[in-house]
Amino acid sequence: MIYNKSTRIGIKVQAAFAAMLIAVAFVLAGTALPQESEGATAPFRIGEKLTYNVSFGRFSNVAYGEIRVASRGRLQERDAVELHARFKTLNLMSTALLVDEARTTFAAADSGLPLYTSRTMNPDGISSETHENYLIAPSQSLDLLTLIYKLRYSGGSGAYSFTENSKIYTVTFQAGPTERVRTDAGDFDTIVVSIQSDFVTDLGLKDLRINLTTDDARIPALVRFRVGKGEFRATLASVQVAEPDPDPQPSVSPSPTRTPKAESTPRPVATPTPYIENQPLAAELAFDLGETLNYSISSAGRPIGAFTLQARDRKLFGGNDSLLLSAVATEVQPGAQIFARGDYLRAYVDPETLAPRQIEIKFTGPLSIYNRTVHFDQKGGITTSDKPNRIDAPVGTQSILSLLYALRSFNLKPSRDVNNPVNDTRVAVFWETGPFIFTLRPSEAQTIDVGGARVSAQMVSVSTTNPQLNSMSIKVWLSNDSRRLPLRITAGSYQADLISSGPPSPR
Repeated sequence: MIYNKSTRIGIKVQAAFAAMLIAVAFVLAGTALPQESEGATAPFRIGEKLTYNVSFGRFSNVAYGEIRVASRGRLQERDAVELHARFKTLNLMSTALLVDEARTTFAAADSGLPLYTSRTMNPDGISSETHENYLIAPSQSLDLLTLIYKLRYSGGSGAYSFTENSKIYTVTFQAGPTERVRTDAGDFDTIVVSIQSDFVTDLGLKDLRINLTTDDARIPALVRFRVGKGEFRATLASVQVAEPDPDPQPSVSPSPTRTPKAESTPRPVATPTPYIENQPLAAELAFDLGETLNYSISSAGRPIGAFTLQARDRKLFGGNDSLLLSAVATEVQPGAQIFARGDYLRAYVDPETLAPRQIEIKFTGPLSIYNRTVHFDQKGGITTSDKPNRIDAPVGTQSILSLLYALRSFNLKPSRDVNNPVNDTRVAVFWETGPFIFTLRPSEAQTIDVGGARVSAQMVSVSTTNPQLNSMSIKVWLSNDSRRLPLRITAGSYQADLISSGPPSPR
């Protein structure tokens, strides 16, 4: 990984990324493997696909993963099985930890060892690939995808070696107590398997456990591990098996009738809880519902107006629980023509992840060229607007306004070495015609003058792949208290300074 990120909920980026990756390996490498003795042929189930939902603490759906056994055939005269895995962060997690990775492993059908591996990472819209070919010089250790087969193949006990990032690690599995697990794919009796490895401890992960179903399938139904501020859980969401069509029978012989599969008992549908408007926001966010921030705007030291930021309402929008964020021009000095009183930006966002559902921009004067309404399909990674085209955008893409609120919940700890900025945060942000990558670089605390008061603040420099925005050298100063207030924002010759904060203004 070429960059690292962190969030205010206490995830060190390298640890979180590798933790997610190990969850992919341990959780998402699903095939149905009955317990067998060492040396037997591994019974990969062709066509099986497992999907998982990943949660962190009280936040659900922070990532998703899937894996499937795609095919079986010959790879340079070797009997091989083709495995695919995909992992991607979503919503607020993707603003702080933008991970989009896919892996393919061709494994020997007899030993389960990797024959050829491919890894594709797409963190910022530019793919990078790495490959390992073990056909000439056979591997004596597993990779992360084939490791799970050994886990299930052994029934949850044993010690094996695996290679990750050109380094060989040892991992030990130890079967423990039984536990009943409820998932979207059904309820399962499971055995809890503890995982010990230097790979895990080096990343700062604790109490890594996998719940394997106690039936012959040995499916990983749940994976749990803890980091500094909470617990990750990857829970089985679905199990699919694309069964091959039966061989055709001669026309003179009747085709056998398949035994109907037993239908699962439908779950009772609970009466929906009535929606209540304006519920308080999550404690993990650095602001409260109704927060109102008033700013003065100047250009080259000359006052030109004022605007107000507000976390206005939490209501249903398009049938979804949504938070309305707004930035409204409240004052314009005589002779200033860049905007008019009442011009605004509005963003309807997920109240937990702050991922935008819709943004509205309305300006008069020279800024009217940016006027538009953009709709975000966060699940499909598509944005649509009043323009005739659909635009692909990474899941979790922010808007300018939602980013200003989201970055207040990031753990923007500056790097110790300024020449090695490992704590830079990259975020996909929609601007004008499509998504661009914004890189946030935090600095050490400093004291600035805001409204005649000396305040401790942290400057965050913003660089972007959009040349026009990048030339403006955008900077944001956040207060060094729990609210992380944006005290000052500069872009080119323009500067916005916080002059007051308080309850919602009358509407």
